[in-house]
Amino acid sequence: MTAAALARAGDAPPADLDAVDGYVDRTGSECRLTLLVEGLACGGCVQKIERALQQQPGVTAARVNLTTRRLHLTWDGTPLDAGALLAPAAKLGYRFVPFEQARDDDADERERRALLRAMAIAGFATANIMLLSVSVWAGHAQGMEASTRDLLHWFSALIAMPAVALAGQPFFRSAWQALKHGHTNMDVPISLAVVLAPAVSLFETMRGGPHAYFDSAVMLLFFLLIGRYLDRQARGRARQAATRLLALGARAVTVVGDDGHKRALPPRLVRPGMRVFVAAGERIGVDGRVESGASELDTSLITGESLPQEVGPGADVFAGTLNLNAPLTLTVTRAGDDTLLAEVVRLMEVAERQKGRFVGIAERMSRWYAPVVHLLALAAFLVWWLLIGISGPEALMIAVAVLIITCPCALGLAVPAVQVIASERLLQNGILLKAATALERLAEVDHVVFDKTGTLTRGQPELLDAASFDPTILRRAASLAQQSHHPLARALARAAGDVAPLPVAAVVETPGMGLAGEVEGVRVRLGRGAWVTPDAADSGSVGLELWYREGEGGAQRFAFADALREDAWATVAELRAQGYGVELLSGDRAPTVAAVAADVGIDDWRAAATPADKVARLEELRAQGKRVLMVGDGLNDAPALAAADASLSPTTAMDVSQTAADAVFQGHRLAPVVETLATARAAARLVRQNINLAFLYNALAVPLALVGLVTPLIAAVAMSGSSILVVSNSFRLQRRRTRPSTPPMREATWMSSST
Repeated sequence: MTAAALARAGDAPPADLDAVDGYVDRTGSECRLTLLVEGLACGGCVQKIERALQQQPGVTAARVNLTTRRLHLTWDGTPLDAGALLAPAAKLGYRFVPFEQARDDDADERERRALLRAMAIAGFATANIMLLSVSVWAGHAQGMEASTRDLLHWFSALIAMPAVALAGQPFFRSAWQALKHGHTNMDVPISLAVVLAPAVSLFETMRGGPHAYFDSAVMLLFFLLIGRYLDRQARGRARQAATRLLALGARAVTVVGDDGHKRALPPRLVRPGMRVFVAAGERIGVDGRVESGASELDTSLITGESLPQEVGPGADVFAGTLNLNAPLTLTVTRAGDDTLLAEVVRLMEVAERQKGRFVGIAERMSRWYAPVVHLLALAAFLVWWLLIGISGPEALMIAVAVLIITCPCALGLAVPAVQVIASERLLQNGILLKAATALERLAEVDHVVFDKTGTLTRGQPELLDAASFDPTILRRAASLAQQSHHPLARALARAAGDVAPLPVAAVVETPGMGLAGEVEGVRVRLGRGAWVTPDAADSGSVGLELWYREGEGGAQRFAFADALREDAWATVAELRAQGYGVELLSGDRAPTVAAVAADVGIDDWRAAATPADKVARLEELRAQGKRVLMVGDGLNDAPALAAADASLSPTTAMDVSQTAADAVFQGHRLAPVVETLATARAAARLVRQNINLAFLYNALAVPLALVGLVTPLIAAVAMSGSSILVVSNSFRLQRRRTRPSTPPMREATWMSSST
């Protein structure tokens, strides 16, 4: 049944489903549709949508990613079935919008501003009500008059009631949408707690009672908003990175017709078998095979390696790579969502979804904690009112005391307090923690996997033995090298230091070979050995060399190396000494990877690994029961960073890799890897201690409240005391000693062995 048929039957889906069939990709009887989902709040929303869609006839796959808010739906049928298939999920209160109609940036900015406003309101209210509450507590001990106490309670109410009404909107709207459509989400119990506490306090104030606890309500709301904002920020960064990554393959493609006429088409309209023209300096938008032309490609997006790759007729090329220096004509093999670049995004989304199932310790416990607390409060009220026979207001106050004394502030602070202090400590060591659950997962790591280029090495070729060259020759060669964007040419230009370059005339670049020009009246050449001089010897290098020749004179060889980070060997040695397994995964060639592995002391290594190969290796390690930390920096590492139990990237990494990683570190040293793991383990111990303290407090305090021995005022003081205890324990992390500096790295040999 189509969307139109549903409308005639009186069971119409929302209007925005009527035209989604125009965005369906069809291959035979299989249809695929990708939409943006609006209204997602938690993992429970994802499960509800997937369950509703998977129950529809013909649906073969339905996957929702919470971070990117993307729905991928596949079914057997026709595009006209799309509206009917989506209708049951839409009735749950979610909206499905084509990406072309979505305004992600505007919506995210509005949500961010709304959360900031709510946080500001709740923070202001918390600070002021706590000042009034301190006066009440102090006055109670000194015999404060009831009229003065009631006046302070009314002032608190005047601040708290509008603050809760305004600051609680993010939770109230979400809870109302869920209840309106006949289901619940995590914001329903949160909203109940946030409303009930000030309501009972207002009732107590109106009757002139001695106890009110507006401070507890607004403080709890303040911390909940902080958590919601941080979660939104992390997911927003992930969405933006995935969008930017997809944009690399979404640019118009120049298609060459049979008559030679060229026209621009969006990648989704390009089909395998078409011919595509790629100009020099243009980024390739499809996967294909070179039909004609020869050039060099910057493949660092895919392989992570900085050296360009030569391509010619018959070579396979991929979307997202950059054509450096000559036009190419390709035969399309894959386009749109079938390209390798799109597959990298899918790998990231699948891996992130798996990681998203790891929730914070306090959040896991709150699944049963809140219902139990509310049942206890209800039971206390009914027992005291109906069975014991006290008045309704008195019984209500006992129930309120139970609610307050079991207020999960201490439990709610158990994890965030440690996270804040651990994040500050790591930041002081040049490490930025990004994911909310990263510390928990980092503490469980027992196996570390390193990428090579840009991770164990600096990712930037350097000229070897620069001081041994004739300064005049080096200056002339560097002057010519400045005319090229080749990584080795740039390294040669850097090696000349601050010396002013010489004028270069008549520069001619031969794609894939090198440069020729005239410096100080001398004809010079810089590039491949066989092109510069027929006498160039085969040095057995792995390609990190340039040859230079002046006129008909002898040729000069410049050798380069991607230098190791200065403490790479020491960091690996420290990790192994602490019991971690260590291995190396790289997309580079086997000789280079083997040499680096030998120099840093890693016995287990793998070369020529694609993004999918890296993810498969991580899954293999996890199947063996290992908890894996991935340390990498390239686009080819992004799916592995997302798939690992935990991940780190240097700040020199690509934006998408930094976004996929749980933490990023600054500087040219690898020591932050050791510090991050050590801090995570210490933080995990403190989290467990905090949770035990919070539960010990409840085990002692709840029975006293249930038997009526605790007033709401005492309950509020006890609740605050438990929070202070948890925070004080968390500050022990700040006083933890930093491990002594690792020993200096032994002298590396791979740089000279590869030249």
